[in-house]
Order: sequence, then structure tokens, then C-alpha cells
Amino acid sequence: MTTHLTHVHAPDGVAPGSGYSHAVWGTGRFVAISGQCAFDAGGEVVGVGDPAAQSRQVFENLGRCLASAGASFDDVVKLTYFVTDVAHLPAVRAARDEVVDTARPPASSAVQVAALFRPELLVEIEAFAVVPEDR
Repeated sequence: MTTHLTHVHAPDGVAPGSGYSHAVWGTGRFVAISGQCAFDAGGEVVGVGDPAAQSRQVFENLGRCLASAGASFDDVVKLTYFVTDVAHLPAVRAARDEVVDTARPPASSAVQVAALFRPELLVEIEAFAVVPEDR
């Protein structure tokens, strides 16, 4: 567990979120991770037509990007999900729950979009993290 971040699940007067914190803040270096899609290391789409497989690949890619900045999912303060169908959100949440501490989840937003930049892509996720200065 990280101690450089504070998670507020339910601020006064705001209903608790399900699977996310309403507010997260911390001290350290800010890291922005571009939206990741379900591409493998060779640039091929993983899981065409399968939101669960695409979501797992997206979180693998996010994890690699975070690691390149000396961060992990414990340092993530905000996730933004872009899905072509809100029916994909359970698959996204299942993949998220494999890597995120569900007792201290990041702030989150989910947006249904008409399309992503390639028709076979179903999910794109971006992340913001705050990494302690000593890392």
C-alpha cells in the first residue's frame, strides 16, 4: 500500500462510488499515460471482438507504461475508460480488479464513444499517476 496518496471514497454529501474513489491526491512526480489499446508488442490487436481479452491487454500495456516511469498501479490516481459499448464495462472492471487495489481504487470516468481509431478496438484506457519522489 502506498502512503503518498489519499483516497476519498465518499466525501461528505456525495454518495459512495462503486469501484472508484471520488477524490485522490498525493505528493510526488505526476505521470500521464496515453490512452492504451489492445495491441501486443508487435502492434497486432489482441482479442478482436472480445472485450475481456482486450481489457486484459490494455491493463498489461498500462502496467508496462507505468513501470517505465517507475510507477505501478498503486500509484494511479485516475483512470479514464473509453468504450464503444457500455456493455463492455463489466469486462473492463474485471481486468482492472486484477491489478488495482479495490480497497483504494483510483478516481475514474467511463465514456461511451461512437468509435475508436480502428474499428476492431473496443476499449481504450488512459491513466494518471503520482509517484513518490524517492522512486
